[in-house]
Amino acid sequence: MLIRVVYADGRYDLVKPFKLDALLAEDQVRMFLRSGRWVMVGRDALRRNRLTSYPGADRRRSLNS
Repeated sequence: MLIRVVYADGRYDLVKPFKLDALLAEDQVRMFLRSGRWVMVGRDALRRNRLTSYPGADRRRSLNS
């Protein structure tokens, strides 16, 4: 799935979700399209870092179980 973004310089692009994460971390995106509406960086709620968003233990089964 590709996500439509608007860069800080006004250019439009389509990027993969992992690339959007990197662009947001580097403050290179002004807004992006989510669920049919534009999300403004700095105004609307953004996604959290997936690695640190859940403080509990990982309870998924490992590949070895």
